[in-house]
Amino acid sequence: MHIRGKIINDPVYGFLRFPEEELLQIINHPYFQRLRNIKQMGMAQLVYPGAVHTRFHHSLGACHLMGKALDELKAKGLEVSKQEYTAARIAILLHDVGHAPFSHALEHTLIEGVSHEDISKLIMQQMNTEMGGILTDAIEIFNSSYPKQYLHQLVSSQLDVDRMDYLNRDSFYTGVSEGVIGYDRILQMLTVNDGRLMVEEKGVHSVEKFIIARRLMYWQVYLHKTVLSAEILLINILKRAKELAEKGVELFTTPAFRFFLYNNLNANSFAENKELLSLYCQLDDNDIMTSIKVWRTNEDKILSNLCRMITERRLYKVVLSTANPEELYEQKKKELKEKYNIPEEEIGYYLSTGFTSNNTYNINDEKIQIAMKDGAVRDISEIDNPVVNQALAKPVHKNYICYIS
Repeated sequence: MHIRGKIINDPVYGFLRFPEEELLQIINHPYFQRLRNIKQMGMAQLVYPGAVHTRFHHSLGACHLMGKALDELKAKGLEVSKQEYTAARIAILLHDVGHAPFSHALEHTLIEGVSHEDISKLIMQQMNTEMGGILTDAIEIFNSSYPKQYLHQLVSSQLDVDRMDYLNRDSFYTGVSEGVIGYDRILQMLTVNDGRLMVEEKGVHSVEKFIIARRLMYWQVYLHKTVLSAEILLINILKRAKELAEKGVELFTTPAFRFFLYNNLNANSFAENKELLSLYCQLDDNDIMTSIKVWRTNEDKILSNLCRMITERRLYKVVLSTANPEELYEQKKKELKEKYNIPEEEIGYYLSTGFTSNNTYNINDEKIQIAMKDGAVRDISEIDNPVVNQALAKPVHKNYICYIS
């Protein structure tokens, strides 16, 4: 059966075109359709009510930008075959297919030590087997083993189309205008030099704005203290549920979620159990939230308290500080014990500490390189009067304390 191309209306870019038959096969696959039920920004909707867009939206948008980037490079004389064009679009379309429910919030909670990128690779390999090898080049691009390095850089680097889409999309849905970037200008300024992705010198300021927008979005949205509070609360709920499951307590769950709750899984589990990937791909935000709604009336006081807190939006209070929070932690611990009569072994559910960091531009990572007019190649942080200087490139660490009030 021949599938005709599709046009999808997107609120951020307008019409997105998918003329490739292979892409439509992938979009229609249940593993990709699952992304409709995974929120792009985890618990951020509790702070920004509009932030209810999904990984499905984001993946389509990033695929659209990949097409635009490759069209620009082809217009500048770069040879990109039809096969490579499609493979790069597939690689970015599936770059997030392995995300856990609520995106990053539950990244290492359900399965210890396994990143969403690892699971994305497993899913791509599984789909490749099912689809007769049409993802082979896409997997090589994703893994950075394809000869044309710039194709991988467009999928994953400090100036990739993934970041361009999520900054644009997340600022659109949250209403935080600081995240708006001139993505179209950046795409038009892309060039390839010695097989590496670069930006023409006249695009420097657009790239600087992109890096600063990313920093502002991290502090204002992704690492917003109330978003952090909601995500820690969600992690604590699953931690308590796992503890009860280990003790043999019978909890309500959906069938797919049950397996992850009642089994200790790690990085080797996927190799040991061939059914695990299929079970994982049945999991989404709905499994978690349905269980949380039911657990509100659970006999376990800690679990029911935490579940009521998240559904009624009674979140932890959060204090962010660059100083060592030890003193404040001890003070809060004493106050909570006296006020609520919480035993020592349960205090971690109502008081926690940790740190959060924001790495705007990592000068030790794959750098954003600028192709100067005189033929030289320079890092964005080394051009004349750089906005992205050593200070902005340093990661910012903030300690936090979360507690119930």
